[in-house]
Amino acid sequence: MNLTEFNQSDRCEHFSCPERSVSPAVYILLYVCSAAVVLLTVCGNLLVIISVLHFKQLHTPTNMLVLSLAVSDFIIGAFLMPLVFIWSIESCWIFGRVFCISFLLTGGLLMNISNYNIALIAVDRYVALSKPFLYTNTISRRSMCIVVYCNWCISLAYNTALYYFTGILTGFLMCPGECLLILNEVWSVIDLVYSFIFPLSVIIILYTLVFVIAKKHVTAIRELNNHTRPKTQKITSHSMKSERKAAKVLGILVSVFLLCLLPYFIYSLLGDVVELQLETIQKVLIIACLNSTINPVIYALFYPWFRRCVKLMISLQIFQTDSALINVLS
Repeated sequence: MNLTEFNQSDRCEHFSCPERSVSPAVYILLYVCSAAVVLLTVCGNLLVIISVLHFKQLHTPTNMLVLSLAVSDFIIGAFLMPLVFIWSIESCWIFGRVFCISFLLTGGLLMNISNYNIALIAVDRYVALSKPFLYTNTISRRSMCIVVYCNWCISLAYNTALYYFTGILTGFLMCPGECLLILNEVWSVIDLVYSFIFPLSVIIILYTLVFVIAKKHVTAIRELNNHTRPKTQKITSHSMKSERKAAKVLGILVSVFLLCLLPYFIYSLLGDVVELQLETIQKVLIIACLNSTINPVIYALFYPWFRRCVKLMISLQIFQTDSALINVLS
């Protein structure tokens, strides 16, 4: 929700609400579709959260990062997406100053948390593939929970400082129908580097290395087929294939994330070059929010354990005694 600085004197005039003329049927359809997307986002991420929390087999270090990402996506679906959709359909911000400040604070926080969750997942996969013995011996569920906790705290501290020094917590100027945070040139650069360039660099570099390592594993598996005993070959080959599959799925997750977030950051970067259009801002925010809808769909398509967990939840088997011990990975 951060846009680059432009002439403050033209602010209210520039973001005056455009008039839209749509039929009642289209108006209702837009709200129905928006409600469906919000419901899919909330329910999908809630299923991921319950799955990881309930089933003990899923209490792995990597899944702690998946859980953190699902929690941030759930909050986006429950709080931010309805406001963005209504703002877009009504073409004006109708919720007032307090909701606007909450919207900006929560949106900036969750966006940074999501960015660094994806970056941490990239680090996790790289270490797991490049140094499997070190990863097994040093990375535990508890240590990963501490990392997740630090990510949330650092993101909260950064966004509080950002909004304090830009005046949103002290003297936020808001025009009718507008809910935008205007950053000066210094904070625009700081926010761009912290929120996008640094995590994006980490993601791209590490996932490039991950797929290079995965390719080497393919060669190693082929060599195992010719030089190892059948039992050893089966165990090692299965382990390597599992790691490569995890890297592939998380690579898809990262690719979708980048496709959804790139329009927002490109538009923010070019905000002082191109003319700011409220409708365009709303569209890039919607695209960014849709990433939270797509993530559970990716889990459902590529993670068998997630499909098994959903079946157990739908059939109410999770309420049975010792259901947390059910094998969902086989």
